[in-house]
Amino acid sequence: MKNIEGLVLILLLVAGIACAKVYEVTTKAGEYNVVVKIDKNPPVVGNNNMSIEVTDASGHHATDAKVVVEYSMPAMPGMPAMNYKADAQLTGSAYAAKMNLSAAGSWNIAVKIVRADKTSTANFTVDAK
Repeated sequence: MKNIEGLVLILLLVAGIACAKVYEVTTKAGEYNVVVKIDKNPPVVGNNNMSIEVTDASGHHATDAKVVVEYSMPAMPGMPAMNYKADAQLTGSAYAAKMNLSAAGSWNIAVKIVRADKTSTANFTVDAK
């Protein structure tokens, strides 16, 4: 009987982890609507996988753009400023990037979209744990 109770408890824990919400930000970058999803909520120190959907005003996915994620943390006492960049790769109709946050705290994120020689930027902030 204890084995069954242990198995049920493990299944409930796994189900809770599987249903965990992602961190999602919806913003504008010039004429584009941008939806950024980060696999961990809140983002954590270390690797965080990002999915970036870029759509134009008519709702069509912009799959011919170059997308770059720039993330930075300003300098603090005893710690220099940190600036990183990650190129996003097209996977289906969205772009995927991996963001490796090196410290806990507030990070400034800039998603740069280059399409037809025009650059648009979506800015937002995350607090990493």
